[in-house]
Amino acid sequence: MKRVLNFIDGQFRPPCSGRYLPNVNPATGGVIGESAESGPEDVDAAVVAAARAFDSWRRTPAEERSRLLIRVADLIEENFDELAQLESEDGGKPIALARRIDVPRAIRNFRFFATAILHAETACHITDDRALNYTIRQPLGVAGLISPWNLPLYLLTWKIAPAIAAGNCCVAKPSELTPLTADRLAALTLEAGIPPGVVNIVHGPGGSAGRALTSHPKVPLISFTGGTKTGADVMARAGPLFKKVSLELGGKNPNIVFADADLEQAVATSIQSSFANQGEICLCGSRLFVEKTVYEEFVDRFLGATKKLRIGDPQDATTDVGALITEPHLRKVEGYVELAREEGGTILVGGKRPENLPERVADGYFLEPTVIAGLDCQRRVMQEEVFGPVVTVTPFDSPEEAIAYANSTRYGLSASVWTQDLQKAHRVAAAIESGTVWVNTWLLRDLRVPFGGMKESGLGREGGFESLDFFTEAKNVCVKL
Repeated sequence: MKRVLNFIDGQFRPPCSGRYLPNVNPATGGVIGESAESGPEDVDAAVVAAARAFDSWRRTPAEERSRLLIRVADLIEENFDELAQLESEDGGKPIALARRIDVPRAIRNFRFFATAILHAETACHITDDRALNYTIRQPLGVAGLISPWNLPLYLLTWKIAPAIAAGNCCVAKPSELTPLTADRLAALTLEAGIPPGVVNIVHGPGGSAGRALTSHPKVPLISFTGGTKTGADVMARAGPLFKKVSLELGGKNPNIVFADADLEQAVATSIQSSFANQGEICLCGSRLFVEKTVYEEFVDRFLGATKKLRIGDPQDATTDVGALITEPHLRKVEGYVELAREEGGTILVGGKRPENLPERVADGYFLEPTVIAGLDCQRRVMQEEVFGPVVTVTPFDSPEEAIAYANSTRYGLSASVWTQDLQKAHRVAAAIESGTVWVNTWLLRDLRVPFGGMKESGLGREGGFESLDFFTEAKNVCVKL
């Protein structure tokens, strides 16, 4: 039974409340530990520690900050297997996925931003031979970082690495549902030599710890990844204090397959984009739109591949689909499957809890990968984020119809387009209202490019120098010649 404490000023501390939240393994339904149930007092202590450390950390040369971040990356790599196991136990995801995506990406996040700060540039302008104008970028102070439960280590490092690389100190609030890798990361930053107070991690519910962080007057910027409804609450609290805010929110992502696509590759990758991490990735393609002339062939292949996915113990390296994060979330996803039936949809495969699971995970929160047909784009199941292993499939006649279908929701995070016609790919990609459009691929990430959503999928961009810009403030200096 692991007890997760807060990490404040280089020390692991119990919460001021003295209360702890149970930490449940989604695959077994059993309690595997507990984590601090923090509130405003804990957040305030962390902010004070971060503000105190900022005075010296901001003056630490970029080369030294870079060296320390690279050391963190090295330690994550040295503890690779342990972190993958913790991520799997904590979130119910297949350990093979944690090894393939989550832990490698955490390593890349630290290494990327560790070296990016060594190559940053700013502008300089000569004003009619009368003045020299140059721009400097300075860290803001204490960065508030709130990360979700679906990719805990991946997304927490995506925030911590650029925040501290740019010279800020941080107070991070990971999801209370998946505290284990955040706790381990805290210990690794200490081992790496990151000074006390530069990285602080406070555990607890969003309603107490999260709100205390977003409304704290001494936290000038907030980076949040999570649901759209919670993102609106973050803005409501941060806005009156004029905080700098970045929001990466929900998605209802279209996956468009044209008749000239490589169907074999389109099916194989669409299986991943539909069901990776049980569909609990904001970038999953949950709405499949297939050109009518190849619709039946694509669906037949897709259903065949779906039926071959292995559901089972996430600790088994051969498992493809693990457990959903909580029992209430499982019931919510099941509710959408039932709603699809009520709305006139047909369940082509899946839609129920699997039978004959291994004994160890018999009480876990599993749902079969589910494919639904027969719904028009205005139905709730086609409009609302399900965030589970549930996808819809719909035929279309023309590129214009596919674009209209893709843009028919209030979300705009990502999209995939499958075609061998390069002109069509460019035209369709430009017309889709999404922050990222993949062509003939999915989740191929270059950490240099801007990442974020349109419409209700978010506000602002992070990634590459966009992240370093977000975590700094630009200042113009004008010198008369």
